[in-house]
Amino acid sequence: MKKMMITLITGLLAVVLVACGGNEESTEAPNDDKAKTAETDQQKEQQKQMEEMQKKLEEQQVDENKTVAIVNDKEILGSDFNAALASIQGQMQLTGQDPSSKEAAEQAKTQTIDSLVGQTLLLQEADKKSYKVSEEDINKQLDEIKKQFKTEKELKAVLKESGMDMKTLKTKIADDIKIKKYVEKEVPAGKITDEEIQQMYDQYAEQGKSTGQEVPKLEEIKPQIEQSLHQQKQQEKLALQVEELKKNATIDIKI
Repeated sequence: MKKMMITLITGLLAVVLVACGGNEESTEAPNDDKAKTAETDQQKEQQKQMEEMQKKLEEQQVDENKTVAIVNDKEILGSDFNAALASIQGQMQLTGQDPSSKEAAEQAKTQTIDSLVGQTLLLQEADKKSYKVSEEDINKQLDEIKKQFKTEKELKAVLKESGMDMKTLKTKIADDIKIKKYVEKEVPAGKITDEEIQQMYDQYAEQGKSTGQEVPKLEEIKPQIEQSLHQQKQQEKLALQVEELKKNATIDIKI
């Protein structure tokens, strides 16, 4: 959920940066008007390109009330699909991909459905095992999200653009926390060995040397390496867990 919010914020900042870009005045008075005109034309062109890209991305969305998939007895609606799709599209753009291309659009659609199906299966399993989320846990996460906005009014405006409200956001936060609790308990990453840490460090050091970068000592970045390995292992185990859950699930993709 937080990743999706960050993606939305990034999009808003991009609009602001384009709108506010190029405010330096020329020291040469005769060229001042020409410079301002060139800057204005560039801003208009950038704004036009952004609007065209946004239009193409919105064309990949579905009706928010449409059932995009049914996982066991749980319907996944278009509103959930569109929110997850926007996050994946944003991630694609951050990595230099064009999410509006035909190939990328199909990839984004597949990733979005896979992600939603996996989340639904994990949430159903967490409910079966009676994992609970307190109001305190939800409000703590909500406060972290609110910090990313100047006012609550601004947050509500972004949520509205995403087809959500505060109630929906709190529900999604609760689901996210419940899944995390389930994963930490039921799908532990396992122990990270010194050999694994050394191997990853050696790879990092080799890459650094090949690009002429200074490589810090192992002791300096050991915590980051451990965290990275922990995430990798947990993602791998989680993927296997989802595949196991799929074997006993009834999944009907509608799009």
